[in-house]
Amino acid sequence: MAAFTKHTPCQATPLHHNIKILTQNANTKTVHKATSSLHHYSSISSLFSQTKSTLFSNSGSGSSWLQHNPLHHDASSGSGSRQGPIYSVFRTKPAEVASVEDLFEFICSGPLVDKMGLTQEKVAESIDKWLFYGSKLCRLFQLDELYLTTPQKARFYHYYIPVFVWCEDQISQHASKFHDGEEIPPLVIGFSAPQGCGKTTLVFALDYLFRITGRNSATLSIDDFYLTAGGRPELREQNPGNTLLELRGNAGSHDLPFSVETLTALSKLTKEGMKMKLPRYDKSAYSGRGDRADSSTWQEVEGPLTVVLYEGWMLGFKPLANEVVKAVDPQLEIVNKNLGAYYDAWDKFIKAWIVIKIQDPSCVYQWRLQAEIAMRQAGKPGMSDEEVKDFVSRYLPAYKAYLPTLYSEGPNGSHPNHLLLIEIDEARNPILGI
Repeated sequence: MAAFTKHTPCQATPLHHNIKILTQNANTKTVHKATSSLHHYSSISSLFSQTKSTLFSNSGSGSSWLQHNPLHHDASSGSGSRQGPIYSVFRTKPAEVASVEDLFEFICSGPLVDKMGLTQEKVAESIDKWLFYGSKLCRLFQLDELYLTTPQKARFYHYYIPVFVWCEDQISQHASKFHDGEEIPPLVIGFSAPQGCGKTTLVFALDYLFRITGRNSATLSIDDFYLTAGGRPELREQNPGNTLLELRGNAGSHDLPFSVETLTALSKLTKEGMKMKLPRYDKSAYSGRGDRADSSTWQEVEGPLTVVLYEGWMLGFKPLANEVVKAVDPQLEIVNKNLGAYYDAWDKFIKAWIVIKIQDPSCVYQWRLQAEIAMRQAGKPGMSDEEVKDFVSRYLPAYKAYLPTLYSEGPNGSHPNHLLLIEIDEARNPILGI
């Protein structure tokens, strides 16, 4: 149910009148299959024309698109979704999509299609799935699929849906390693990406798509394993004068035994009726300094789990030679030493990886500032602009030291067949070039 008609409210052209061929190379059977599926989606698309609404409100440097989303932050849903609102920025000029043929061409022009080995024929054969996923994402984010802007189309059809298709393939490969009758542990997919680049929103969308397609999923962040506010003073006392370990963030500020306990328990959630609660971290606590949320608010997930979506800014970082990190910042020496324990605590559980590559780590400051402004406008305590600058400055040395190796070699313990590297621009959309 993607955008099906031209941007002319009084005129809607049936899709099958516009479709002649999906690709020059696709065979007649493939085109017939794709065309047949469109009759169903074109009839449903009319429902959206009755509910067009503008959900964009100016805030700070852009527009919030999830601020009023009722499906998010429902602690009673037991879905395992991330807590708190998610914010993003899109332009608001409507884009025209005349037909599914246009949308098909738009999909095939995306930067991830070739990277994932998707041919035009493969996209044509599964076009009904792409339309279905696009429709569901429009509903999730409360967007009118008849009036998607170009950035919104790109976010769905060039980013979220291709990544979801890749994840589905990784899950199939994972399941194929087990014999009939064997319990299949959930596949843990790691998302390594700097703060503010949109990884939480991506994971939120993927989690939703898994659930509406009948598969149980769980979401975790490395934030969920930060030391509690009560545990951080001890870390500061053990590292006097090291500004990188004064606040949460760098290696050494996480409760690694707790993360091992949680990830191990999730791997055993293979049967119906099995349940567990997922820890959560409240970034708004202590005026934005953060603390682990009370366990009474943790969300519950049920087995059998298909997938665990695990995201974090430093997932997959590898320890480097001391002289390398000291050249970036002498304070990184102890952080680098702490990092040696993280493979066994985190990375060894991850069997498939998505790495989101940024062009300039300085983007993190602006992205983080946008998130804090949005949090404050939503009535939640957040850091001031100066506090954000100070907070992000404590992460930049690690970015400068570890990102080059992450991008060139992949995460710690990763395999090229189970790794998707995505480069994004300052607007958080995938770009060509990798």
